[in-house]
Amino acid sequence: IPGYGDSPPLEMAVTAQGRRTFLDHVFQELGMQRPVLVSPSMSGRFSLPFLLAHGDRLAGFVPIAPVGTKDYTAEQYQRVQTPTLILYGDRDTRLAPQALQNLQHLPEHRVAVLPGAGHACYLDKPEDFHQALLDFLRQLK
Repeated sequence: IPGYGDSPPLEMAVTAQGRRTFLDHVFQELGMQRPVLVSPSMSGRFSLPFLLAHGDRLAGFVPIAPVGTKDYTAEQYQRVQTPTLILYGDRDTRLAPQALQNLQHLPEHRVAVLPGAGHACYLDKPEDFHQALLDFLRQLK
């Protein structure tokens, strides 16, 4: 993610609209049509603006305790028809509950909780994570 960790900052990533545009450019450059967007933690600052504006261009959305969910209203989430798998570890007691509280307003969602996993549930329980993800992907059209 531009501007996080050791990656250089990206001027366009300062606003939600800029982050949405950046993600749109990434999909275009990669030639992706109707991808499934997997969004852990800090990537929520990019994925959520994109989901709310262009959710119809995604085949699915997999938020993993993303940041920024409280920046949007229940009504905004309710307009999104993208199939969504809300995925998190049950030991993530900080971001996961907040994300679930907000993302549960997405009408086409289901929830998968990974027992014994923390915030980076895909690292803590990779087999369980991959199984939940594959089950979700198999059910998409």
